[in-house]
Amino acid sequence: MLVDAADTPSDAVEASSGNAKISRLTQDAIFKLAQSGNAEAQYRLAIMYDAGRGVAQDKKQAVYWYRKAAEQNHSMAQNDLAVMYGSGKGIARDEKQAVFWYRKAAEQGNALAQKNLGAMYYDGKGVAQDDAQAIFWWSKAAELGNAIAQSNLGIMYRDGQGVARDYAQAAFWFSKAADQGHAAAQSNLGYMYKEGQGVARDDAQAIFWLRKAAEQGNAAAQNNLASMYDVGQGVAQDKKQAAFWYRKAAEQGDAAAQRNLGYMYKRGDGIAQDNTHAVFWLRKAADQGNDDVQSYLGYMYDIGDGVAPDMQQAAYWYRKAAEQGVAAAQNNLGAMYYDGRGVAQDYAQAASWYRKAAEQGYSIAQKNLGFMYKKGLGVAQDKQQAIQWYTKAAAQNDNPEIRRQAQLGLRELQ
Repeated sequence: MLVDAADTPSDAVEASSGNAKISRLTQDAIFKLAQSGNAEAQYRLAIMYDAGRGVAQDKKQAVYWYRKAAEQNHSMAQNDLAVMYGSGKGIARDEKQAVFWYRKAAEQGNALAQKNLGAMYYDGKGVAQDDAQAIFWWSKAAELGNAIAQSNLGIMYRDGQGVARDYAQAAFWFSKAADQGHAAAQSNLGYMYKEGQGVARDDAQAIFWLRKAAEQGNAAAQNNLASMYDVGQGVAQDKKQAAFWYRKAAEQGDAAAQRNLGYMYKRGDGIAQDNTHAVFWLRKAADQGNDDVQSYLGYMYDIGDGVAPDMQQAAYWYRKAAEQGVAAAQNNLGAMYYDGRGVAQDYAQAASWYRKAAEQGYSIAQKNLGFMYKKGLGVAQDKQQAIQWYTKAAAQNDNPEIRRQAQLGLRELQ
């Protein structure tokens, strides 16, 4: 089954929440305080206009009052004014101004603004893209307890993006965020326990954290939890539970889970065998670019395995996988061109695709390419090239019948 580690850093920006003491005042009292220059009241009034709480929603008025408070160095107002500039709500979108105000708040130690400024550097919005600066600001926010920044740092350390790869640091920051209930961090931490990355492998901990994330709806965690039920890793093997969690993730569009659920339907593994459902989910995964599923769909349509034979569909899916470098698909697409099945017969195209697979060490393609050189089909006849490719195929032990055919081809050339 396919398992996956989750995602890229979150680039979502967040607005702040207001002061509880001010929020308990009446609307008139807040308005009077705001007009008198009270920064916290100005900020609270901005939130009221922003969200339409107690007043008609008015984004322009929200911007006006956020700015009043921001100009008095109210860090939350500076963050939220930056959000308005970044989203173009109540004011013309201006990412440079968003960065300006995020920086003002971040330099005052506002963790939310530090996280948001890091996201701007990560995405290159309003500033030149700079992973090092993203890490700098996320580190500050993470130290102050911002869970998203902690999770983002974990991803950067895990992937070695903008910093030397360090699985131990990745696990440390994922753990910090996971303890705060951050679903993506829980998923990533569970995966690290599953694979023993940065922490001692611990299937029980993997299950614990993957379940936490899965129950929050994290698709990657649902797929990985399913994979552990599928093989009985850290938990009693339970194909029905595997299918249950694969479906949860598949319905959210997780390509790995769609693939895994499709194969379960194809095999009738933990679920009633159903070719229609198998093809449905496999196509979902294939449409998202899953190359081994694309190759398998080509095979299903080629031989009529669970579907009506359809050579054009076979060629279509073989090509999708072949273009991603799947050797079996490259060989099979070559065979389609050789036979003229689903495509116009074209020996040159057949030889070209055989070569791509043969150069990856695929023995069937090596034997086929040797035959093309032997007969001069799609390539200039060349005995030495034929011997070379037959020899490569004959030296492999993965397929006795192909080895026998290659040896026969060699004897015929001697």
